[in-house]
Amino acid sequence: MRKTIIGVIGAGQVSEAGYAVAREVGRHIGESGAVLVCGGLSGVMEAACRGCSEAGGETLGILPGGDAATANPYVSLAVVTNMGHARNVIIVHTAQVLIAVEGEYGTLSEMAVALKLGRPVVALNSWPGIDGVIEATSAEESVALALRLAGSQRED
Repeated sequence: MRKTIIGVIGAGQVSEAGYAVAREVGRHIGESGAVLVCGGLSGVMEAACRGCSEAGGETLGILPGGDAATANPYVSLAVVTNMGHARNVIIVHTAQVLIAVEGEYGTLSEMAVALKLGRPVVALNSWPGIDGVIEATSAEESVALALRLAGSQRED
């Protein structure tokens, strides 16, 4: 049986509070047994991977460049794409559901692609008021929602 894959999206630059929240999101994903997929770099991506890794979970980093060494130290599987921001589409297609933490325009682009594809998006302190995006108030709630939504997306 395939594992649930939850995408965590957010910017490479993150506030201290955002780092803590993303790390907690990652921890909950790791504890759930789901796989975390992200862009594999710093900021939200590093924090989420760190939390997931510390909880014994698997992390998949879809990197924008051609060198696996650019991945943050908490990525367990690095996929080099040499595609720049176009790798965002791969992240969205890989995830069954996305959790956005804070974020900038790259995060917004991933949210838009996900919505276009019919993938659920949960936002945590990120881009409020977007139709179709479910807003969460805590890391624990965002992962619980993501797991429920991913279950409804499964193809058996």
